[in-house]
Amino acid sequence: MKKLIHKLFVANILILLSIIIFGFMITEPEKVIKDFSLMNVNGKMVSLKDYKDAKGFIIVFTCNHCPFAKLYPERMNKLNTKYKPLGVPLIAISSTDTMVYEEDVFSKMVKKATNEKFNYPYLFDGLQTAAQNFGASKTPHAFIIWKKNNEWLIKYNGAIDDNGKEPDKVQNKYIEIAVDALLKGKDFEIKETKSIGCAIHYRGVPIKKNEN
Repeated sequence: MKKLIHKLFVANILILLSIIIFGFMITEPEKVIKDFSLMNVNGKMVSLKDYKDAKGFIIVFTCNHCPFAKLYPERMNKLNTKYKPLGVPLIAISSTDTMVYEEDVFSKMVKKATNEKFNYPYLFDGLQTAAQNFGASKTPHAFIIWKKNNEWLIKYNGAIDDNGKEPDKVQNKYIEIAVDALLKGKDFEIKETKSIGCAIHYRGVPIKKNEN
């Protein structure tokens, strides 16, 4: 009988400890994004603070040269058309190393944006500071940031959707699902996905073999 009481006592203590430890566990805070000031293809500088009424932003790190990035401009135009009037504009940023990829120089960014009729800013991150700030790793690599207490917090990062090659076969529109939920003040399940595309090579970091 004493052994049984002892076991029950120990079990209750373990349960209580579990409640205390996991019930009060501190979750990792959402990353705060610093504002930036980057040159747009129209020759003007663009910052987050320029958008006084923005609730959030869709930020897409992309470039000219990457085959994966080339699949998305039309979809990005549609996202900006849909969400900019609702206070969530799309901004594209090119942060690739132009010493490695000549196709990504600013003059060619201007030409691409004009030819493909981008309806969103296409910014040149020549020093790669914005990419490092966000932790961008691929092109395209999408982020949703949202304003809270005058700070911009990352709410989602990863792929724009689940089918780059065949837009008609997309089943999960990650960006749209997340933005729609945020606009309604609701939570959403998928907050991070794997961005698929060409790697953003940071200057001074050796390029890995077999990496696009």
